[in-house]
Amino acid sequence: MSTIDGTRGCVEDGSDADLVAASEADPVAFDVLFDRHVAAIHGYLCRRVGPSLAEELTAETFARAFELRERFVSPDGRAAPWLYGIATNLIRNAWRAERRRLAAYGRARSAVPVALDDLERADERIDAARAAARAASAIMALEPGDRDALVLFAWEELTYVEIGAALGIPPGTVGSRINRARRLVRAALTRHDSTDGAR
Repeated sequence: MSTIDGTRGCVEDGSDADLVAASEADPVAFDVLFDRHVAAIHGYLCRRVGPSLAEELTAETFARAFELRERFVSPDGRAAPWLYGIATNLIRNAWRAERRRLAAYGRARSAVPVALDDLERADERIDAARAAARAASAIMALEPGDRDALVLFAWEELTYVEIGAALGIPPGTVGSRINRARRLVRAALTRHDSTDGAR
């Protein structure tokens, strides 16, 4: 099958698994897989490490996926969990950038300007900005595996099975990590709220 001689439409209709298999004989078939998933992977990486590093890591994610395509296995034929797994591994290598990004997000959200004509909502905005900063700080403090599971669930809306496929862990472990991460974030926010109330 060739995507160059006019049969690209046939390939585009195939599953992700079909595209990966076709790319073994015709590397151009991988372009369709790239087109299907690049926006989601780039968006995920932007939220984790910021736009400048996301560009680099998106390219690296698909380059690695292409190199590793012979190892692709998916129970449902979808490549998204596999690609999120590759991207998450690259993030682990760039964890310092992610920590800086979350810290900057927290600082930016806590410094929201208030327009003079919107003073009646100023308290709400300030409270929301402070809560976002505390949440970013709490997420940053999580263990990497817990943080990865939580953001794949909350931001990318992957199922436990898909997260397990992405991170190479059983779905039950995914559930444990997400529950632990939620508990720790909730505790950090509650602890901060109680110290605010004691002032």
